Amino acid sequence: MKESEWKTRKTRIDTRLTSLHPSWTIIPYTEGIDITKLKAHAIEEYPTANGPADYALVVKGKLLGILEAKKVGVGSQNVLEQAKRYSAGCKQTIGSWNDFNVPFLYATNGVEIHFADVREDGYYSRELLDFHTPDAMEELFNRDYDSAREWLTTTPNEIERLRPYQKDAIHAFETALLEKKRKMMLAMATGTGKTFTAVSMIYRLLESRYAKRILFLVDRRALAAQAAQAFAAFNTPKGNKFNQEYEVFSQQFRKDDFEDGEVFDIGVLPNAYLTQPTNSHTLPGKIFLHSLMMGISQSLPMGCRRICGIIFPKPWTYCGIKSFRNY
Repeated sequence: MKESEWKTRKTRIDTRLTSLHPSWTIIPYTEGIDITKLKAHAIEEYPTANGPADYALVVKGKLLGILEAKKVGVGSQNVLEQAKRYSAGCKQTIGSWNDFNVPFLYATNGVEIHFADVREDGYYSRELLDFHTPDAMEELFNRDYDSAREWLTTTPNEIERLRPYQKDAIHAFETALLEKKRKMMLAMATGTGKTFTAVSMIYRLLESRYAKRILFLVDRRALAAQAAQAFAAFNTPKGNKFNQEYEVFSQQFRKDDFEDGEVFDIGVLPNAYLTQPTNSHTLPGKIFLHSLMMGISQSLPMGCRRICGIIFPKPWTYCGIKSFRNY
């Protein structure tokens, strides 16, 4: 496709930045600009010691991101190297991480977006569905993953009714998190308690503060009803029900989605989340943009692997009964 970088920036990248909720305000760089007074701004052609960055992303006076743009047709992943140079060359920033002065780096051709958080040793780039909103970037910057990992390492799993192999699967999952894996697959046979295991994983993720929002997604109403029952029946180590400690919402169910005698008391997702979203709502973009992904399956036959390969591009980490390996 023949398209100049300028046109890509104006018609694709700028559009994506300004259509987020909340959005970025794009402004040109001007001599003497005081970024401490900016709230959610993308500054074009921001000067650094290593050349001008295409966009500098400022949130509440803090320079948190560098975005490097290329025209459509140019692979964006390798362009992160330029963003790294600009990050290293930025002055008057709020910190330094691994010789970089801006923590979040982006590279895009208007279609693909690659991202790296350079604060941690062994960081690596990955593809995003969209840019972070200013609020999401601030939340990501303030998230204390070190404390979350310490909690997972030092806090024993005291959830009642977990069988030994379920604890093994949860331990494998948490070990993968400590190794900074982001795509996991849990494979357990029918009747071995996959849903209860998953709910237990979710509870520990929330307790550790490793995750703030979690989407439990299934492909059939019957499975959704089963998951809703598992959340409603779950007893926390503190002696509460799950929804007494964390806000839980589900889709709208019908009576025939449940077996006789089953009671469902988790709140239905308010329509306002979809029809009148606000910054306080957990929007789909917020869920998926910086997400970990855990798939649950009875096994991994070839057909399932093909499906999982669509949802979880290889390599994913396998957390099965008495097994833990990479595909």
